[in-house]
Amino acid sequence: MSGFLYYLGAFGIGYLGLTVFLVMLSSRVPAAGFFGLLLASYASLLLAASYGVLISVLMRLVGHGRSSQWATGRFFKHLMRYTTGITFSIDDPNDYLNKTRPAIFIGNHQSELDVLMLGCIFPHHCSVTAKKSLKSMPFLGWFMSLSGTVFIDRANSTNARNALAGASEEITREKQSVYMFPEGTRSYAKEPMLLPFKKGAFHLAVQAGVPIVPVVVANYSDVLFVPGWKFKAGDIAVKVLKPIETKGLQPSDVEDLARDTRELMLREIVAITSKARGQPIAMPAQNSKDGVVKASGSEATLS
Repeated sequence: MSGFLYYLGAFGIGYLGLTVFLVMLSSRVPAAGFFGLLLASYASLLLAASYGVLISVLMRLVGHGRSSQWATGRFFKHLMRYTTGITFSIDDPNDYLNKTRPAIFIGNHQSELDVLMLGCIFPHHCSVTAKKSLKSMPFLGWFMSLSGTVFIDRANSTNARNALAGASEEITREKQSVYMFPEGTRSYAKEPMLLPFKKGAFHLAVQAGVPIVPVVVANYSDVLFVPGWKFKAGDIAVKVLKPIETKGLQPSDVEDLARDTRELMLREIVAITSKARGQPIAMPAQNSKDGVVKASGSEATLS
């Protein structure tokens, strides 16, 4: 046992030393900063997931298990600000995040850093949906299971539909909100844009009869741009838009609902990015592949 602790301690010291060295080297070698902050982020995520497992168990014991992701997210938010200097600033003057419950929150999906964005904005009584393969991941998967995450098997559309049906029942019964990424995958975009939307989140909102709350995040390629090995400290702007009611809508209305919501979000993403950069940005050109695609809710998950 003592030998294991010795090697574990040596690994931790070496990991910390390498991280600090790379960050210090970043002023001369920008790519070193990318890998330094990457190591710091992974260590922070592991620590937050471990904390999440413990806090989820404790909160379930006292009857507040559905706020586990909120508690863990806030821990991760403060940890990442300390270890990487990165945070997200929320513009929500009407407090839609806390006053709209239950709801389907949807947002643009740019990179792995969106996990931190969730930590900064997550309200009480809200969970994510995630691809089933994450369930078996140590610490993070354990935390997700304990905190009420809805897992969806992307490989099986029948199971995906069943999972959405179960989520709809849980949303109305427990007044539990859900956060989803309708693009279905990360864009890694250098300029503000949106990938085509899948319709799963909108089907779920219509089925449950709850509002959709769009959340737009400014393009943050100036903070993290994976293709260019760029990663640095920064404060990223987020805006919470007015809830969109779905009561009275039918499944046949979903495609128009998704398309209109996407157009609204795209305009707001361009506007918030333009404000953050202090310069005008043109709306991205649209083509026949943009808009809404036919796909199940299994694509609108955390990945």
